[in-house]
Amino acid sequence: MNDAATNKLGWMLDDALKMPETRHAVLLSADGLLMAHSERISVDDAERHAAGMAGLQSLARSAAEFCSQTETTWRQTVTEFDDGYVFLVAAGPGAYLAVSATENVDMEAVSFRLQELVQRLGKELSTPPRGDLDGVR
Repeated sequence: MNDAATNKLGWMLDDALKMPETRHAVLLSADGLLMAHSERISVDDAERHAAGMAGLQSLARSAAEFCSQTETTWRQTVTEFDDGYVFLVAAGPGAYLAVSATENVDMEAVSFRLQELVQRLGKELSTPPRGDLDGVR
């Protein structure tokens, strides 16, 4: 199957990357499977990074006890490197969104934009497929 057929939500990720200093985006499942990717990243790289982001998310969730004595919900992880940032956010039940950006990115603007995108993605990820409108299948 070609990438266009399997990357139906990629356009939404590309829309989020219209912000200055953003690089790539991947939407992944909790088990690290690639669900969608931006056009700026190859499928092979997107799959590899999706697996890595699942591991990062798992580590962040296990660190929640360090933040709170009670059970708390993980929402976002931002990791800083010399050359930029990785933003990892919850995008719905069992789905996560990861975006990479340069060191010059407006972090607050990206975080806000990602929350907007998560709202849009949540609707797409939770909408059941439509049946035949005539009632005939």
